[in-house]
Amino acid sequence: MFLENKTTEFKREYVEDIKNTIVAFANSDGGTLYIGVNDDGIACGVNNVDDTMLRVTNVIRDTIRPDITMFAECRNDVMNEKPIVCVTVQRGTARPYYLRGKGIRPEGVYVRQGASTVPATDTAILNMIKETGGDSYEAARSLNQNLTFNKAADFFKRRKIVFGKTQMHTLHLIGEDDMYTNLAFLLSEQCTHMIKLAVFEGSKKSVFKDRRELSGSLLEQLEEAFNYIDRYNRTRAEFSGLDRLDMRDYPPEAIREALLNAIVHRDYSFSAATLISIFEDRIEFVTIGGLVKGIALDDVMLGVSALRNQYLAAIFYRLRLIEAYGTGILKINECYDDYAVKPMIETTDNAFKITLPNTNFHAEEQKASRNSKTSGSTSLTKKKERINIVLELCRSKGSIVRSDVEMVLGVSQSTAILLLRELTDDGILIKKGKTKNLRYYENK
Repeated sequence: MFLENKTTEFKREYVEDIKNTIVAFANSDGGTLYIGVNDDGIACGVNNVDDTMLRVTNVIRDTIRPDITMFAECRNDVMNEKPIVCVTVQRGTARPYYLRGKGIRPEGVYVRQGASTVPATDTAILNMIKETGGDSYEAARSLNQNLTFNKAADFFKRRKIVFGKTQMHTLHLIGEDDMYTNLAFLLSEQCTHMIKLAVFEGSKKSVFKDRRELSGSLLEQLEEAFNYIDRYNRTRAEFSGLDRLDMRDYPPEAIREALLNAIVHRDYSFSAATLISIFEDRIEFVTIGGLVKGIALDDVMLGVSALRNQYLAAIFYRLRLIEAYGTGILKINECYDDYAVKPMIETTDNAFKITLPNTNFHAEEQKASRNSKTSGSTSLTKKKERINIVLELCRSKGSIVRSDVEMVLGVSQSTAILLLRELTDDGILIKKGKTKNLRYYENK
């Protein structure tokens, strides 16, 4: 008995949803669609074979992407002496195939599940992309093919670099299948990967002062993020003789390199945002994606570079945003050569963190610490002098009262009480009597 199954589908007549079945066959294990056959497998025939074949070939050519014509064959046949149309579809090599008007989404991508045609899950779609596009995120076909590049075009124009269809192919924004890649998605206005910036009060993540979320083209995010950070990169002045020296909290070159590192080396197969946190004493750049397999942190500190996003890095190199691969971390460290504080690099399996210290904050902190020590030393000396004066007075008079301390030291009543209390607690003086008759004696 002739039955429907994973690779066989019957249609009594031509209907619009046959394109769903053709897409499903191409995304699964191939199959044959029989038009002019009832669900029970008995032929009923097609009234106009030529018209039906024309409609099928048109729908294959006009509504299914990528081009599937080389994997599909439409022919006329006879079953039970009835004319039918057979559409044979092979498993495609550029999966996922999808309906042009729906895009690479479950409502546009179909697969075969038993004898049924069903929308593909998000996971199934991503697995198909990975299988046909390889492990490289940036080289894989973008799920969104309705992309615009106004910001990117403007960025290229300002650097006097041509950005047309030919260049998009050369830069790998358009793949061999003539479809936009994920790299194109990253440079488009539709890019959903974000940079989240936050400014905190003090040195802990407890009180927000300001925050900003950036999306869209990575080139636009780069500019906006740098300008945002620069607003909080204060200038502090010092004077050397008659000369004024302006000192930024952070070397601008270090900020630039840390930001570029966060964008170029991020693992965009994860949806989590890049985090930039600005504190009173530091800036932290946390990027999703650890070190590339086979590379250690010590290698990175020496200038070794293994690119996760080689095409994205090549574009940034062409735009003169980076000079050479592997120099970013070295430049950051060089920016702090003349400072006591140094940048810190941390890495885990899934994240990379660069911490830039605020040079002015730490310089002022060290200065305050030195002043505090000097002030503390002065206070201690003054206290010892007061104690010696009180003891000498006590010895000469045999005993003293609070008013004697006020007079000899020229201090207030409360200060005299505190000093006498300390001397008593330390066992230097002992007190006898109560209230008005209270006197203090040297403890011999």
